[in-house]
Amino acid sequence: MSDTAADRFALQDVMSRYAAGVDERDLDMYRACFDDDVEVVGFGGKTIRGGDAWRDYVATALEAFGPTQHMLGPVYARIEGDEAECRTDVQALHYLVGRPDTTLTLWATYKTRMRRQRGDWKIVRHELVSRGTRTQSDA
Repeated sequence: MSDTAADRFALQDVMSRYAAGVDERDLDMYRACFDDDVEVVGFGGKTIRGGDAWRDYVATALEAFGPTQHMLGPVYARIEGDEAECRTDVQALHYLVGRPDTTLTLWATYKTRMRRQRGDWKIVRHELVSRGTRTQSDA
């Protein structure tokens, strides 16, 4: 397997761990996807800097939701050495706490910059580009 193919699998794996970490509420696994100095934009009104600050933001945001499921499309990546620009489509289903018959669905694209560090790929910049949301009740 070429180095490029191995890198593509590794980048896809970072995004798979990202989704699994959120959905399983394993914030240690989730946090491990990010560089200590990550910059995150598009998840609210302000830019969040730092892996620990981002994990804390996500932990608080998840309090509004019961089960979630983040379904990711394949990662499109442009790789140049130890840097990669990635694009991943996401559809995320969120059950609302206290309203188990109501779901919020998000359609979006993640634009993610990753850097290889000591052999591992880490997210150094992460942007959510929302395509739309829908809240739906079964009642």
